[in-house]
Amino acid sequence: MRAITLRAALAALLASSGAAHASPLAEAIDDDYPYLDALFRHLHANPELSLQEVETSNRLAHELEQLGFAVTRGIGGTGLVGTLRNGDGPVLLIRADMDALPVQEKTGLPYASTRRQVNLEGLEVPVMHACGHDMHVTTLVGVARRMVALKDQWRGTLLLVGQPAEEGGGGARAMVADDIYGRVGRPDHALALHVTAKYPAGKIAFSDGLMYSSVDTVRINVRGIGTHGASPHQGIDPVVVGSQIVLALQNIVTREISPIEPALITVGAFNGGTAPNIIPDHARLDITVRSNSEDTRARLLVAIERVALNTARAAGVPEDLLPEVVVSADGSPTTTNDATLAQRVRAAMRAGMGGEAFVRWQQTDMGAEDFPDLVSVTPPIPSVYFEVGGTSPEKLASGQWADHHSPLFAIEPEPSIKAGVEAMTLAALDLLRK
Repeated sequence: MRAITLRAALAALLASSGAAHASPLAEAIDDDYPYLDALFRHLHANPELSLQEVETSNRLAHELEQLGFAVTRGIGGTGLVGTLRNGDGPVLLIRADMDALPVQEKTGLPYASTRRQVNLEGLEVPVMHACGHDMHVTTLVGVARRMVALKDQWRGTLLLVGQPAEEGGGGARAMVADDIYGRVGRPDHALALHVTAKYPAGKIAFSDGLMYSSVDTVRINVRGIGTHGASPHQGIDPVVVGSQIVLALQNIVTREISPIEPALITVGAFNGGTAPNIIPDHARLDITVRSNSEDTRARLLVAIERVALNTARAAGVPEDLLPEVVVSADGSPTTTNDATLAQRVRAAMRAGMGGEAFVRWQQTDMGAEDFPDLVSVTPPIPSVYFEVGGTSPEKLASGQWADHHSPLFAIEPEPSIKAGVEAMTLAALDLLRK
């Protein structure tokens, strides 16, 4: 009796000081971390571009097959699904994206990527996991290992998805078009996560609704009449017309959309001309468009075409040479959590990890995801997308941290991966509980 009293007093003391006693799940993840750390370092050092994730896909398939998952490969290109059936019950899908970015790593990490790869356009480029997808794949494997070890605590079917081409866009849509659910079964719920540089490493954040903005890519092919640079009056300069379009596009956001409604039009690339003394006959604008609602998204796309055409008309471009406005098919809607499911998942995570594991979610930019394309089928699949902090508190406090897509992007792998595995496993156990 005395020993029980002392343990209770110690537990109360730890609770009052803010310390938390590790749960059996957390302890198991601690024990498993050396394996996961080696996997993470391998993935980070060997990144692959969108739709070219051959080695990454093979490694993930191998990890899942070793655990007893039946793996279906080649879905939407390099995509795969590992299926683990554990009796009758719900079907849960958990997704991890696999691709990296054409960025030259400058982190100085001992496992930094030095890889170069020929992209789909035939150009050799440096490649880096500058957005944390190496952490996502590692976490997925960690969850798989825990769920196999805890098979006596859940019933149902677990679908673990390795998705290609999140960065390049279209990977989720390609898997749906390739009949992912006809091939492996339709899930009742879907979950995904993203490591996030703006939060302390290991902290969890998500909302009961909007998580990320919609995204569309628009290309405007501006046409003109080429001539000598010394005789501009003999032609129509598409560089000048394109510049006017760039400026006019900003009026859409500032004058056509409510000032309290998020909207963004960014011209990220402007290409035209080959020499200083030649006025070319064409130029090209590549634009990213973001919004937080489908209504605003539609209004932006319609307005972009109207502004491009009429700006060109005002510059004297004849009707047969008006700009061509092309909206890419790879756009994605907003990432929006199912409120009821989000509350259930949060409660499961909080019960296992404690309230101190969470930080308040807030939208600080208009980043986007293609996860909605995986779940926006008919009828939609209820889903939750959550974030895991990836930066040490010291770096956040000093401001010495790099955001996603930077050549200096580097997460703290141990607290991030451990928290990701624990949070996702707790959610999965709750959704597949007996």
